[in-house]
Amino acid sequence: MQQKIDFSEYTPVLFTRIKKGISPQQLSKDIVSGVVVGIIALPLAIAFAIASGVSPEKGIITAVIAGFIISALGGSRVQIGGPTGAFIVIIFGILEKYGTDGLLTATFMAGVMLIIMGLLRLGALLKYIPRTLIVGFTTGIAIIIFTTQVKDFLGLSINDVPADFAGKWLSYLGSFDTVNPWAVLTGLLSVAVILVLQRINRKIPGPLAAILITTLLVFFLKLPVDTISSRFGSLSGSFPPAVLPELGFERVIFLFKPALSIALLGALESLLSAVVADGMIGSRHRPNIELIAQGLANIASPLFGGLPATGAIARTAANVKNGARTPVAGMVHSLVLLFIFLVAMPLVKYIPIPALSGILIIVSWNMSELKAFRRVFNINIYEVLVLLATFFLTLFADITTAILVGFSLSILLFMKRMSDSVNITPLVSTRRGDGTIFSEELGVVSDSILIFEVDGPLFFGSVAELLNIEKHLSSPHRIVILRMRYVPILDSTGLNRLHEINRELERKGIRLLVSGASETVKTKIINLGVLEADYVKSDIEGALKKAEEIISKG
Repeated sequence: MQQKIDFSEYTPVLFTRIKKGISPQQLSKDIVSGVVVGIIALPLAIAFAIASGVSPEKGIITAVIAGFIISALGGSRVQIGGPTGAFIVIIFGILEKYGTDGLLTATFMAGVMLIIMGLLRLGALLKYIPRTLIVGFTTGIAIIIFTTQVKDFLGLSINDVPADFAGKWLSYLGSFDTVNPWAVLTGLLSVAVILVLQRINRKIPGPLAAILITTLLVFFLKLPVDTISSRFGSLSGSFPPAVLPELGFERVIFLFKPALSIALLGALESLLSAVVADGMIGSRHRPNIELIAQGLANIASPLFGGLPATGAIARTAANVKNGARTPVAGMVHSLVLLFIFLVAMPLVKYIPIPALSGILIIVSWNMSELKAFRRVFNINIYEVLVLLATFFLTLFADITTAILVGFSLSILLFMKRMSDSVNITPLVSTRRGDGTIFSEELGVVSDSILIFEVDGPLFFGSVAELLNIEKHLSSPHRIVILRMRYVPILDSTGLNRLHEINRELERKGIRLLVSGASETVKTKIINLGVLEADYVKSDIEGALKKAEEIISKG
């Protein structure tokens, strides 16, 4: 009977919640939480846009469009989407190399890739991403974000800051004599306000309070620091018309790598955020429709000049803590930002740039996983290798390379661990007197029979252990039994090696038997012609009986 396809994993959570019904009390909590998170998101959206190298309204447009789509069509009950700090590194690099048009096209392409990932049901693959790899590239991104903010935080007079990590620091050191003390004080005040509010009253959005206080001080005291208006001029409070990015074949090939970088990071960040939210509310998100919603959001955002978007862990956590339990809160958050964008955009121009740098320095600190980074050094040298490779490649190469190399090293590490876990131990009779004995279930058997206990997966990384069989063979042996009750996996390389061993033993007049193999392993051995069915027994007793029959026949 043909199994029916379950489409529930592709149903947006909002639709499910509406079908089940949302109580008036919960709806009220969701609306209040959406308003609070919208206010929290405002300074962050502006800061992320400026740090990425674009004008501040681009960040708000992204949060409005992408945030609404991610909540309305996504697979998480409380996910808040929008621009995030993790994308700063990628966006800045793409702008440097490909320009604004290249960024918009790459973001659009990344959206298509995310939809394909969702349709291919790749959302569940997050659990296979090693924690060490995530810690490595997350800490690297945090350091890069901090590095990008040094210039504005110190008010340094540098016309062209190098794009690479080392070049930035060399440039800063060469321009240290241009530090603006008023910029430093403004940035420090921004940091201090956030840290103090975190201790005394977490309900007041620290970044927003920091922006309001520093903006008022800079405006009324006429402090000589950069503001949004001095850097970007007047800001428009209206949406630009939708424009489809250029998608010619050559351009798609040209921008494939940056698009892949956006898609990989967007998928990873959004699903990590959804997992964190699940733990906070005791729920389970739908990863595949979440990826599709992320893809739709990243297709829509660049049409209006917006940035790449993904799930934002900090804003999602704030959403939960303010009582949200349905996607309505995320949709309200976007509508609040839309209202601010249309009504209050002229006031944004007074915000001091060093204050935004202070906010992003706090973001980079919260994003870094220094404790987890240090703990890896207490595990083993191989985990450290994955960590440092991912970390340094993030700093000095790019995130895509870091993730791919780190993941490849993690796979090699996994294979080594699996290989190290394989044991092939000879079991001999007590009368042989060499110290290795059978368990009581077997007792003493003929000297013509040599039994090996195989424990662990036999795959291409571990089949070398099978070579140990031959060194235990001697002239009395006529039967070799491989007891495979603890073999969960047998791949093509393992099967091929088993076939070769059988042929080598046959040339020496020795018969190979297998006992205790699982149905899956047994079927592979028989169907691929490694052994005939009569020589593959379900238990050791059956194998010993067959061995005695062979011996008795001479």
